[in-house]
Amino acid sequence: MNKIQTIWKHPLTVVACNLLMVMVIYTLSRIFCYYMDRVIFPNIDTPHLIEILLGGMRFDLTAILYMSSVYIIGALLPFPVAWRENKVYQKVLLWLFWIPNALGIIFNNADSVYIRFVDRRTTCAFFTEVSNDDNMGTVIANGVIEYWYAVVFLLLLLTAFFWLTRKSWSLPRMKAAVYYPLEVVLFVVSIYFCVIGIRGGFGRYTRPITLSNALQYTNAPRESALVLNTPFSLMKTIENTTYVERHYFPAEELESHMSPIHPAEGEQLRTDNVVVIIWESCSKEYVGFYNHDIAGYTGYTPFLDSLLTQCVTFDYSYASGRKSVDAMPSVLSSIPMLIEPYTLSPYSTNEVSSIAERLGRKGYTTAFFHGAPNGSMGFQAYSRAAGFDAYYGMNEFNNPSEFDGTWAIWDEPFLQYYANTMNTMQEPFMTAVFTASSHHPFKVPAQYKDSFPKGNLPIHEPLGYADHALRKFFENVSQQPWFEHTLFVIMADHTNELILPEYTNSRGLYEIPIAFYHPQLTPEKRAEVVSQTDIMPSVMAWLGYDEPYFAFGENVLTRPKKHPYAVCYNAPVYQIFSDSLLVQFDGENVTGVYDYRSDRYVRTNLKNNIEPERIEPMTDYLKAFIQQYIHRMVNNELTVEK
Repeated sequence: MNKIQTIWKHPLTVVACNLLMVMVIYTLSRIFCYYMDRVIFPNIDTPHLIEILLGGMRFDLTAILYMSSVYIIGALLPFPVAWRENKVYQKVLLWLFWIPNALGIIFNNADSVYIRFVDRRTTCAFFTEVSNDDNMGTVIANGVIEYWYAVVFLLLLLTAFFWLTRKSWSLPRMKAAVYYPLEVVLFVVSIYFCVIGIRGGFGRYTRPITLSNALQYTNAPRESALVLNTPFSLMKTIENTTYVERHYFPAEELESHMSPIHPAEGEQLRTDNVVVIIWESCSKEYVGFYNHDIAGYTGYTPFLDSLLTQCVTFDYSYASGRKSVDAMPSVLSSIPMLIEPYTLSPYSTNEVSSIAERLGRKGYTTAFFHGAPNGSMGFQAYSRAAGFDAYYGMNEFNNPSEFDGTWAIWDEPFLQYYANTMNTMQEPFMTAVFTASSHHPFKVPAQYKDSFPKGNLPIHEPLGYADHALRKFFENVSQQPWFEHTLFVIMADHTNELILPEYTNSRGLYEIPIAFYHPQLTPEKRAEVVSQTDIMPSVMAWLGYDEPYFAFGENVLTRPKKHPYAVCYNAPVYQIFSDSLLVQFDGENVTGVYDYRSDRYVRTNLKNNIEPERIEPMTDYLKAFIQQYIHRMVNNELTVEK
């Protein structure tokens, strides 16, 4: 009995009980929020509500550990017993626990009212949005009166919080030779698990948890407001660059320069299958097909070189960003990365459409494949938000022996799994796969040691292996009956290590392969400008999609683009490419103009020596693009329905 009492009164137990109590309060607040706002969450049945509640605990734990970190460290530091049992010391720590957590409970409960108006939790962007409003005191006062029942519930939560908090602890009496080693071990182990809790998991493939991870537990992006909590949302956006709306053009003129709303592409949908292959880290520099003008250069992707001769390709094709997390929204939803990655921004829980979501409306079976541990890179969360029916990751592959030891299943077995799974899918289907083997640390399977050219950079050898895996994939799918009526779209997510001076510049950093293959498409290499954001509208046009849809890109496959440009963000400037010029713009002024046809190394800035009429159409389009992007991002207008 004495041992049980000793453990019960130990600081570690007291701290754990207090944290658990706050977790319960957050869960109660989430349940209250659901029942208060259930009119905006109409499709949540009991099993899905349980999924949301369990998923929300992951975010609650992170927020509570953040807010309680000083309290936890102070309570568990292995100071002398007399110090740790000092009443003043314990009282100070108690207030360091009470103050931030009480504020967290208040803000979290206040969002139970606010969510119904904005479909999301409050982020730091809110304070910028209301910084010029002088009537916030009146708004809050009116809210307190109108939603008095939320205030009553909050007071009950705060009462329970202060009353149920365990307010003191005591330590066992033991020799110093036992006490200090034991307490040091308990402290180190506790802090280790706190760090895991704050990160939202552990492992080399686990990124710190962020807002977009909430989508993993939702059936619609607005449900992320239930999964998340307000302190977490505030903490995760406090350092984010807030989008500031631009007003380059009046509203009535803006649409004439650029509009992301696309009309129907046809009157009857063509039901070809669609297969999207996103190749990890494949710059144009690595592909011989694009570099015949460089004497003696053959590249590292012989199969891709041969495949591209059978595709529609482009002389000027660009990624929208420099990271893998930029690619999925760009390729699948035609939402580029501007200023910050969409999936890491405060707006990552906006409603979005995608190729999968649009075609899912028409009866397509949809699935996303990525051989990394499920949840890695936030891909599973985004695929769910983007409307994919199913996700196939390392869990579904279910053969750890094919794990590369760092990131994911090796490309060859996973692409075979991808092909074989599609063979079982109901047609028509739309699928996408994100490869992994050309990712750092740039290894190849042991059986392929010395099988591919090592080249001049560490990435060159695994590129050869990834190319081999792609060859085996096409050997498989080309034998399937569905192959003849399938549109394949092949592109890289971003570039990687570069060595050739033709590519180590502001243009080359974004040059990637983008190609379309279909047996009915005439192979050709077009002198046109294309971006990852053009993939979705090009697929919609090929299929003759018969409803309006939302995309920042344009169809490049069945007709010339109305605006023959590609846009990307190369911090701290926006870049826009035509088929000859690169223009850089800092949001206010043009800072660089390069004629990359005559200046392939992009070294000579023509800003002060170029005719204005050559760049004005580009800058007008870019300004309209930025204005549309930020306005629609801030106001959650990234779908036709909004």
